[in-house]
Amino acid sequence: MSKKHTIDVDKFSLVKVKPSPRNFIFFREESCDGCGNCALICPMDLWRMRKGRASLLAKYRERCLECGSCYLACEKEAIEFGYPPAGSGVTYERA
Repeated sequence: MSKKHTIDVDKFSLVKVKPSPRNFIFFREESCDGCGNCALICPMDLWRMRKGRASLLAKYRERCLECGSCYLACEKEAIEFGYPPAGSGVTYERA
């Protein structure tokens, strides 16, 4: 059997985030059916499943990569996504 090689990457070492002064992801809990797609697809692990519903971490503005995956994965349209104002949000850096 061959060994699988894994590389540990610190997700936060590749990006810099200037937290947005306002929310840019809006979640309507009453529309959530608990499918968990948002939690499965988020590369930064910003969504949690609790009591059969999703919840967004309070500190998401400091960590979100602004990929919009959660918005695209939500079939019940419980998530609205926009971008943070200019001068805030994620900046990608070359390692």
